[in-house]
Amino acid sequence: MSRKIYLHAGAHRTGTSSFQNCLAVNREQLAREGFDLAYPGRDGAPNGQLRMRLPRPRHKPDEQQAFVGKVKRTLKKQVTDKPKLILSEENLPGVIVHFFKGKLYPNRKPRLQVFRDALEAIDGKVAHVVFVIRPYDDLFISGFRKHAEDNAVKPFAEHAEAMSNFSGGWVETVQALRNVLDPEQLTVVDYAVRGKSRELLGRLTGAAAETYQEPRRDLNTSATDAAMHQLQEIYRSGQTLERAAWQAVIRDNADRRDDLRFTHFTDPQKARLDERYEADKSRLAEMGGITLITT
Repeated sequence: MSRKIYLHAGAHRTGTSSFQNCLAVNREQLAREGFDLAYPGRDGAPNGQLRMRLPRPRHKPDEQQAFVGKVKRTLKKQVTDKPKLILSEENLPGVIVHFFKGKLYPNRKPRLQVFRDALEAIDGKVAHVVFVIRPYDDLFISGFRKHAEDNAVKPFAEHAEAMSNFSGGWVETVQALRNVLDPEQLTVVDYAVRGKSRELLGRLTGAAAETYQEPRRDLNTSATDAAMHQLQEIYRSGQTLERAAWQAVIRDNADRRDDLRFTHFTDPQKARLDERYEADKSRLAEMGGITLITT
């Protein structure tokens, strides 16, 4: 029996953690519909067990097969005898850290190839991919802030020019999702019309949004500038914080909402990113094999 895979592939900073919490809230309903669930628990989504090791840019092509074996073993742990699997993983096409070097998912193709080849272990065929895109300036700012919550970072201004002239993009990423995974259906959703997590889940499964519950709490809440500066002072002093500790700093500064310019593109940089996003949406609208949702 071929297992149908319903893949939520991110992207980063588009509500992925809330979506994974939505999967957890609706686990029983989705089980009745014949779905197993696979998602990571890195941002606190209950029962998140997915931990896929995928290649980084430093890995050579002849190393890919070793990664395939690891992902196969991981996927086998995610399934039962159900005929369908929902898998949600924003790191599938790549990781955030490359954003700051002016690269959007530079090794998307080998990562997707490893995932595709590993699906053999569960007799999986990709039925539907849902991928949410976001304006590039918001994406890079949000990604930088998220990374800075638990890592020491250089000032945003030292990365801003590279990010405003980045390589790769949504077009290249969607092409890779389409060409490597060969899904029966590929839906690209503009973040502005993403809606609630249960609505995104309905898009993925084909059910009415009302079928599902919306999660009550918001995961992955962004830190204020005051929290960001306090955290960076701590990290630059050589200290490290456990998750609970840096989240406490974020909560303690939640009401300090002054704009301290922790992350800021210049007007020319923002204009380049805005122009690129609109141009890429136009290219996606003309691309075969996808459904683009912008309204």
